[in-house]
Amino acid sequence: MTNSPAPRRHLPTSPFKAPAAPVAKHFTLGDRVSHDRYGLGKIIGVEDGVAMLVDFGPHQARIVSPYTGMDKL
Repeated sequence: MTNSPAPRRHLPTSPFKAPAAPVAKHFTLGDRVSHDRYGLGKIIGVEDGVAMLVDFGPHQARIVSPYTGMDKL
């Protein structure tokens, strides 16, 4: 059994740049979106920053935060 590695710390004296924190994506009801796996869709449901219900035409998908692969059009 292996443990997950601890997050790496950035030391202030390091010559390398600190890793950038990912920018939180914000979507609202009715937004048109593009998803890497499902294609074009429209947001039809919002779960307070936890997930989005998106209608992709033939099917609907629940996309959870941090919404990787989904971009606002």
